[in-house]
Amino acid sequence: MENNSSLENTAIKELLLQLADDDFIHSYRGSEWLGLAPHIEEDVASSSIAQDTMGHAAIFYKLLEELGERDADQLAHDRPAKERRNAIILEVVNGPGNYMEDPDYDWAFAVVRNYLYTQAKAIKIQSLHSSSYEPLAEVAQKVQMELYYHLMHWKTWFIQLLGSGHEEAVSRMKAAIEKTLQDFQGVFSLGHYRDEMVKQGLIEDEAVLLNKWIQEVTPVFESVGVACSIKVGMVKGDGRTGQHTEDLEKALETLSEVYASDKTASW
Repeated sequence: MENNSSLENTAIKELLLQLADDDFIHSYRGSEWLGLAPHIEEDVASSSIAQDTMGHAAIFYKLLEELGERDADQLAHDRPAKERRNAIILEVVNGPGNYMEDPDYDWAFAVVRNYLYTQAKAIKIQSLHSSSYEPLAEVAQKVQMELYYHLMHWKTWFIQLLGSGHEEAVSRMKAAIEKTLQDFQGVFSLGHYRDEMVKQGLIEDEAVLLNKWIQEVTPVFESVGVACSIKVGMVKGDGRTGQHTEDLEKALETLSEVYASDKTASW
């Protein structure tokens, strides 16, 4: 059994891993749209957001390094899928094919996932402002400045596509909402150490965060005629406990390809 000091330290590290791994894989999925976004302005905007998000992941990995974990590059590129703590919905592929060969990605799914995740992240970051772990609270202040623009961007896309009146666009967006919500509870899961995280004051309880998110997105849904009782699930499992899909394993192979070629190099 872990003593109190060890348990507290583990809870902090687990939370940091969740935050870092979420942004790491979410950034990668965003980067796969480079050259494939609907128009050149969006290509630039979404690429910039993906770069910012990877920067956030690097900050969280660096905090882990400062707590005695492996260095940030190793944490990002040298851990198998079973050690990852990201929510499963974030690892799901953008669509059939791959970036280098016949990509047939779904922009509606990208917009829905990006908007809903960015809104959830904003709520978590706001909660972290009051975190008892001071280095994390300080980082939250910095991340929030960029996150404001990320959220505004994806919220605009979400509203425009659902409010466009275009039958195919609306249909694809609704299908993407259903697909995303069925696994979105995983974004709010805090994993095995949830009780300790809340007890320490690291972050608010899962239910509190989820309820705040629902309060934010419900008016947006209703404004574009998607009046529904928002329910989330974890159909594919809880990524916080090491459950993942083949999508993540393939993504990690690509993400770690350069790093694996020389693990002693400074990237």
